[in-house]
Amino acid sequence: MGLVKEFRDFAFKGNVIDLAVGVIIGAAFSAIIKSFVDDIVTPLLLNPALEKAHVKNIAELSCNGVKYGNFISSVISFFIVAFVLFLMIKAFNKKEETAVVPSGPTEDQKLLMEIRDALKSKNNL
Repeated sequence: MGLVKEFRDFAFKGNVIDLAVGVIIGAAFSAIIKSFVDDIVTPLLLNPALEKAHVKNIAELSCNGVKYGNFISSVISFFIVAFVLFLMIKAFNKKEETAVVPSGPTEDQKLLMEIRDALKSKNNL
């Protein structure tokens, strides 16, 4: 019975649930990026290159029997995901920096500075 309780406590910790939600959202985001690359980027930006290669679909790109079209699509998807994550982390870090900026010394700090100054002046006499 102890093992089941330990597993339940582990499985329902906040970090594990947050991780599970992150994985699910990441999978959905990956599907969106794949659709973006396949349905928007490829037709708009890559079609001229595909036409010169006499290929209608990026998956058909090959050289000496090696099909590298899907690999190119995956690389483009990776860079888009990495760039979006970079922007999100940069925005999050900027938000943290602005939240931590102190507005000035607190009352306790002012009192300690006054005590320090009084002790310095007393020692100088």
